[in-house]
Amino acid sequence: MNLSHLFQRSAQQHAQRPALALGTNASLSYAQLNQRVRALAYWMRHTLGLNPGDRITLVMKNCPEYLELMLASWHAGLCVVPANNKLHPNEINYMLRDSGSRACMTQGTLFESLQPVASTITDLQLVDVASDSYCQALESPALDVAGDDDRELAWLFYTSGTTGRPKGVMLSHANLVSMAMHFYADLQSVANDDVLVHVAPMSHGSGLYSIPYWIKGALQVVPKSGGLDEAELFGLFAHYDKVSLFASPTIVQRLVHHAQQHPVSWPGLRVILVGGAPFYVEDIKIAVQCFGSRIAQMYGQGESPMTISALSSDQLAKAVAVNDAAALASVGFVQTAIQVAIVDSENRPVATGTPGEVIVKGATVMSGYWNNPEATRQTVTDGALRTGDIGLLDERGLLHLKDRSKDVIISGGTNIYPREVEEALLMHDAVEEVSVVGTPDPEWGEAVVAFVVCRPGAKATDAELDTLCIQTIARFKRPKRYIFVNELPKNGTGKVLKRELQKSIRAAE
Repeated sequence: MNLSHLFQRSAQQHAQRPALALGTNASLSYAQLNQRVRALAYWMRHTLGLNPGDRITLVMKNCPEYLELMLASWHAGLCVVPANNKLHPNEINYMLRDSGSRACMTQGTLFESLQPVASTITDLQLVDVASDSYCQALESPALDVAGDDDRELAWLFYTSGTTGRPKGVMLSHANLVSMAMHFYADLQSVANDDVLVHVAPMSHGSGLYSIPYWIKGALQVVPKSGGLDEAELFGLFAHYDKVSLFASPTIVQRLVHHAQQHPVSWPGLRVILVGGAPFYVEDIKIAVQCFGSRIAQMYGQGESPMTISALSSDQLAKAVAVNDAAALASVGFVQTAIQVAIVDSENRPVATGTPGEVIVKGATVMSGYWNNPEATRQTVTDGALRTGDIGLLDERGLLHLKDRSKDVIISGGTNIYPREVEEALLMHDAVEEVSVVGTPDPEWGEAVVAFVVCRPGAKATDAELDTLCIQTIARFKRPKRYIFVNELPKNGTGKVLKRELQKSIRAAE
């Protein structure tokens, strides 16, 4: 089923139900939202001149326009390219060019920062959603649904590994509909009186989880702050009933701390859906002790969005109540229509309880990487996804992650790829070698640490390296700490031993 047809179904069945709100302001009904979606789809096709299959990039903070643009893009037969609004313009420039996007929707200061980039890309139209032209677009005629094939691309999500450029994960309408069905089967039911609040970025998990909510005619709320403001969010828990939200472990920690430090209640909170980074056992216990049976956990990747394994809020609360150490240390049970295998380096299945690479098959697995057949061949074989994660399945069917074969650093629920940071630091004239690793951080999950070898007789300062990073990559990716060393530990083939660097950090603490 194509997502645009599913939304039309919801607009018919739930026409007068509230669909989208900014904070506690009066909400748009599904009929009103559908009118805006159809008008924007017409504008995209007839004014912007976009054709079915074209890509449209969204570089925006959380706002109601984000959801209506997602829906309008699919209605017009387009593919959405979500971009983290915290990325450096250089990084967004690559995504725009690689995806071949013909339009980029943005807002305010983001519009201003992207104008120099957009001016160098032929046929790219940059639109500020706060502009008069966008308001006028909402007065366009209604467009009939353009897409009907569930194999068409819906979501081109850029991720990357420890080598090479970011890769565009190709997700079809069928992939995202399957993700929604798994949500109902393995995390929670949704009814038209449920509410989803977007505090985490809509360019990532929170935006994807909008789908199972609008399919059922539920209300979506964007906080007026556009993100996480603890006092504001607890106010929404008091204003609305049956509220759920997607959150990284870092967000959960902030909510727990706020609840412990302030006289607040959360009568309307239903479930906090946690994912995007390791959720440590002690943090799970504290969260459940604070909020009760309102914490759920899922594990997925961009290549199988939000859908590999899960523990529902009831399962997680029970595990805490009986101190089920195995369940708490896991990432849950394999989701309903997903197959997980653990294999060795020769791609042979290993025995139960034995670590190996996590391999995933199911209807949520991507078709491949955009314009990157070699990376696709290395990652997807006969529909099976090589996750790059090291894990094991125990006797109960619980999946345990032991390590990441890719050296991705997850800080505050956001992936940071070491090579991107290393390449930025290597632009400094004094830097000869550099290796970037993650180290445990009580607030962010992991913090970025850079080991730097300077050229003989040359010096670099923390401030210089910080400035270089800020000029080249997103601010949140820059190292929190620089350690200057004479040499990097390497194996016989010259590969840097990052685990030895991490050990040295722990030994020094």
